[in-house]
Amino acid sequence: MRFRDQLRALPPPIWILLGGTLVNRFGSFVMPFLAIYLTRSGHSMARAGLAVGAYGAGHVIASSLGGHLADRIGRRNTIMLSMFGSAAAMMALSQARSYGVIVALTVLTAAVAELYRPASHALLTDLTQADQRVFAFALYRFAVNLGVAAGPAMAGFLVEHSFFYLFAGDALTSLAFGVIAVLALPHGLRTYVKGERRGEALRFAARDRAFMAFLAASLLTALIDMQMLATFPLHIVSVGFAPRVYGMLLSLNGALIITLELFIINYTQRLPPRPVIALGYLLWGLGFALTGIARTIPLLAVTAMIWTMGEMVSSPLIAAHVAQIAPERFRGRYMGLLVTTWSISMMIGPPLGTFVFERNPAALWAACGVLALISVALLYTPRRPET
Repeated sequence: MRFRDQLRALPPPIWILLGGTLVNRFGSFVMPFLAIYLTRSGHSMARAGLAVGAYGAGHVIASSLGGHLADRIGRRNTIMLSMFGSAAAMMALSQARSYGVIVALTVLTAAVAELYRPASHALLTDLTQADQRVFAFALYRFAVNLGVAAGPAMAGFLVEHSFFYLFAGDALTSLAFGVIAVLALPHGLRTYVKGERRGEALRFAARDRAFMAFLAASLLTALIDMQMLATFPLHIVSVGFAPRVYGMLLSLNGALIITLELFIINYTQRLPPRPVIALGYLLWGLGFALTGIARTIPLLAVTAMIWTMGEMVSSPLIAAHVAQIAPERFRGRYMGLLVTTWSISMMIGPPLGTFVFERNPAALWAACGVLALISVALLYTPRRPET
């Protein structure tokens, strides 16, 4: 099917979900500037880093809870709860002055702000046919990346006037997505069965060896990806370049995703997902493994293009593959487990990477290659038949 035909074939609620996601991600102003906000408020860099890490802790809570709520109360209701709760928590955070309160509210803000992710993935799956899902998830990523690419420029403008505007803008875009959900999104499935035993979904997933191996492979790859935010900028500075080179390479990553990913997926969606995801994970690891020998801007750009290619090849297929293998009644919770792997990597990837980098940079980049190879091996764990 041609690219244009695939766009036309998507049901209207998909476009509403994508529009709401774009608005919300465009307005994700506070977290990229939280460390600067705290240091300018008189807190130390160490305290600022701890507060940013607290967001990762809230993200882990949201990932598992969001999947449970998506199945229990429905996709739309979970998105509404997330967006309205996020707006309220963000405004409360803007008024916090005590460091302990700031950290607690940061965890709460992350916990409610990220609840929508598993629900959005599950709703996207509910609304599409099996042969549309890879393309739909690619469009979802496009909306997220477009919002993330455009939002920081507006955030920088708001910061010049007042940090309060940063919090207010973030809250307003969450409210906007919440209103969109109320007025225009369908409920999606409620797959929670009355009388279902506590933890039944987790026990079912734990018996699914292939799914557990897939989650482990995704976690290892996510640990590699987190080096983009942690040790990659440290490497760039260590070889003598200004921080703006890091910004330029991040922009290259975003530009490639926005311009090329949909066209790549137009071809890869026709292929069996597991080998394509394996190729993406391998390229992800290879790109970061080569970083250790990249000491010029052109070579750094080449490594960035390699791991970006891995991201573009595999990322839209990951959620679509989980949607395909998940039992319908546990779909939201399977999505929640997938998002949880990336949340955990957000918590442990940066500190673990910087710990190794400080002692032996070469070992870190070699480890990225090794982790990628392990990820590929895990993807080929045989699937246990359902019982």
